[in-house]
Amino acid sequence: MIILPAIDIKDGNCVRLFKGDYSTVEKVAESPYAAAQSFADAGASWIHMVDLDGAKDAKLINADLIADVAKSSGLSVEVGGGIRNMDSVEYYLSRGINRVILGSAAVKNPQLVIDAVKNYGDKIVVGIDSKDGRVCAEGWTDNSDIDYIELAKRMEDVGVQTIVFTDIEQDGTLVGPNLKQLDDLLHEVSCNIIASGGVSVLKDIINLSELNVYGAICGKAIYTGNLDLRQAVEITGKI
Repeated sequence: MIILPAIDIKDGNCVRLFKGDYSTVEKVAESPYAAAQSFADAGASWIHMVDLDGAKDAKLINADLIADVAKSSGLSVEVGGGIRNMDSVEYYLSRGINRVILGSAAVKNPQLVIDAVKNYGDKIVVGIDSKDGRVCAEGWTDNSDIDYIELAKRMEDVGVQTIVFTDIEQDGTLVGPNLKQLDDLLHEVSCNIIASGGVSVLKDIINLSELNVYGAICGKAIYTGNLDLRQAVEITGKI
């Protein structure tokens, strides 16, 4: 299992939210560059980056900054937030980003996912953000009636190989990931599943490893010191 420390960017700053609520924004690092360097120093091989402004405004806002942070870090990077058309996908992939996450587009414009997967294969990841089992879009501000497993199956059917699953109710709460929903998802699709939301301590990392998820995104717990990133990376490398 790979550990993906998270850098969420709003107004150019490295921040965290509580349950996706933009009114709870909190700056958690000196800069995105400093955060990325600390992750590299701790032995991480990947970074998960999100353009929060882009997610909310449905367009690329912090893309230049994200691409530059990714390049300077020397790490593999996946990016989400505001990617709603092929130009945005191409922007990131042409600048060395390893994987692009399509979230709202999977709900609002599934044809984009189909076209992107056709052109870029496993560089395209779908982000499924769920609240009470129902998919949310547009930076989690728009609820739908689509069941998260149903959407995952649709994405698998069009060739998506990797899904980032976030339980919004757990995100930024440090109460642990939603192991039940993740386990259900793993039994329904064969895609690689990256777990996001709620990771707080090393035990959560071990639990996710035992579920056999492909990756785990860790955000707030790293910044608060609840989770030692170096230790998490070392342990998952041995499991």
